[in-house]
Amino acid sequence: MTAPDLSDFLAAGVVPDDVPELAPLLGARGVIGAFISLFRGSDAEVLLRLLVLREIGQESEAPRWSPDSLRRRFSYLDAVKLETVLKRLREHDLLAIGEDGLYHLSDLGRNAVAALGMLLQFGAEEDAELGFLTAQLAGLSATGNVTAESLSHLLSKLNDLTWHFEEAIASGSEFRIVTARSRLKANGRWLDRGTAILRELLADPEVDFEIARIAQRIGLAQSRLARVDAAFQRALNKIETQRVTLGGSGISSSDVAAWLRRQDAATLAAMMVGALDVSPAPALLAGGHELLDRAEATLADDPRAEAIAAVLPEADSAPVSVAPEHEDLRLLEHFGERLGRVAEPTPLHQLVGGGGFAPASYRLSLLALLADADSSGPADGPVAAFMNQPLDVHFGDTLVAVGEDEIAAMSAGHVARRDRPVPDAGTEEPGLAPATP
Repeated sequence: MTAPDLSDFLAAGVVPDDVPELAPLLGARGVIGAFISLFRGSDAEVLLRLLVLREIGQESEAPRWSPDSLRRRFSYLDAVKLETVLKRLREHDLLAIGEDGLYHLSDLGRNAVAALGMLLQFGAEEDAELGFLTAQLAGLSATGNVTAESLSHLLSKLNDLTWHFEEAIASGSEFRIVTARSRLKANGRWLDRGTAILRELLADPEVDFEIARIAQRIGLAQSRLARVDAAFQRALNKIETQRVTLGGSGISSSDVAAWLRRQDAATLAAMMVGALDVSPAPALLAGGHELLDRAEATLADDPRAEAIAAVLPEADSAPVSVAPEHEDLRLLEHFGERLGRVAEPTPLHQLVGGGGFAPASYRLSLLALLADADSSGPADGPVAAFMNQPLDVHFGDTLVAVGEDEIAAMSAGHVARRDRPVPDAGTEEPGLAPATP
């Protein structure tokens, strides 16, 4: 069976020379053929070739190998399989044998090993694609070989990230927003590096017009990403104001959702047993006579006559109005008075503690309202008075042992007036650890 020709995949009357996009690929048949031979076959065969090629290339002090040294180096491989791999690598110019009979990597083989090493390095990091593209662009910039195609790849990745972040914000899911925000932070250094490369490119007065055009579009995409973090914070603040606390337990709906997300499918299925049930449709227990009686009464004029003759009921005194129920905000008002007396930076555990774990958790959740003073909120009332206090909360990245009021430990941090400096406390998420009974 012969391999299909390229023209077999083209439309009738079209030859490869009629497709200009194929020209650079056809001109690189040697390189492409080497990679095809490297990655053709089963997973085990491909992994074995890559293993042998990488190990040979990693020996920088003595890059030439004798057949015996290769057998000793790969003693854990079957000898026949090893010879088959070496033969295939030689036939496709990835491995060469010198006049002295020693094996060494060809130029094509070393380039393949270097490219694979870079991909494996970035593959261990979050969102490796942006790091790989930026590193590739940095190398091309250092050698003065930046192309419009390499810039287009970076622009496409930035636009994809922007779409992903905007979709997370539009979803209104706290977990998706937090995950997207961590992804943005993980890519921060690559965005900074890309900005530096763009400045160097645009500073060159002789830069190609197409390269300059794509570089400016990349700059706009990076500007949009720089504003996404503020959008994340606004969305999280909005979610915070809508969060529901389950009674006086201090446990919020977000805590319950986070706990459920950590459970496996079997645990969730066990929890649903007996909790939900499908009730069957009730059977129609009526015979022909019953149905006939109902139909006769409905079709008669009596119901309509009664409806026409209906009169208003007799006048009656309106019930005595009672005061509407209102939410008990005494704990919020008391905590607001306590915060109003803060003059110097005060540790969180001294302000939040008191009354047990549930009241302390409630006070800690109220501190999030201080960050929403500039956003839409009540114009007056106890909540508005609490939100408008000139205070800032700074959370640390460690835990402080408390050991009282049912609290074992809580996040380090300070509450300080906005006109007073406070030591840097990091950005740890706030939380309490209940004491073990």
